[in-house]
Amino acid sequence: MGLTDAIGENDDSEGAADLFRVIGRQVRLLRERAGLTQRELGERLGYSEDLVRSLECGRRTPQPEFLDAADDALGAGGLLRAATEDVTRAKARARVKHPAWFRDYARLEADAVEINFFSTLTVPGLLQTEDYARTTFMSRQPLLDEATIEQRVTARLARQETLTRWPSPMVSAVIDESVLRRSVGGYEVRNGQLEHLQHLARLRSTTVQVLPMSCEDHSALEGPFILLTPKGRGQLAYLEVQSTNRLITDAEEVRILAARYGSIRGQALSPHESLALIERLLEER
Repeated sequence: MGLTDAIGENDDSEGAADLFRVIGRQVRLLRERAGLTQRELGERLGYSEDLVRSLECGRRTPQPEFLDAADDALGAGGLLRAATEDVTRAKARARVKHPAWFRDYARLEADAVEINFFSTLTVPGLLQTEDYARTTFMSRQPLLDEATIEQRVTARLARQETLTRWPSPMVSAVIDESVLRRSVGGYEVRNGQLEHLQHLARLRSTTVQVLPMSCEDHSALEGPFILLTPKGRGQLAYLEVQSTNRLITDAEEVRILAARYGSIRGQALSPHESLALIERLLEER
């Protein structure tokens, strides 16, 4: 009998969540037995501290690669590696609950081979830490209830599996410098987000650039947007602002936004310069 059978099959989503919490507790106990902090374990495995914390809380799906590496690093003797099959089954049966208005975009994003973000308000959801994401949902007005906040945080973190799957999509993000300087959630939350961006920027498939505040003009002053290319399909665009969202499929509109994005990338700091700026921001209070 697998772990999913022991948990029960009345509700696929709840069963998967229970399974992930069980595995998270196992990782935490093994880590503490080894005398490691979440940051130290993340460094050994090549993951961020935020990801380890989210996994231990059961809010993020444990990937087979993580379970294999953690099993070896923590001397689990196959305990974590044995859960891989159960995790795969649970993922296949569970349904992530996105708001109805976001589901079309989420499906396209999950199947994308390329995703490009231009962000002027917040860090793109696909690149957010758990604490940063929770802060953005807690700040919404009208206020969201606690259950809805946790549901949306979980769904947002689940989307981030896109970044670690194989083959992973090519992801680029141009983020306005003001977004990184704003202390969303306070100093600790902001710094945790900056450290997470550092980690993501070092992935082979992810490029992070900062549009400096010294840039006097650029071609996208009208606001943020996303360009994505689903597998086997043409490029699309997505706009979301003030609770209004729009998926753009018109070829000419998409072409214009793609041209703007190319211009913005040219005006942004290089990936190396952007990482250096993030490091400087981490040293500031």
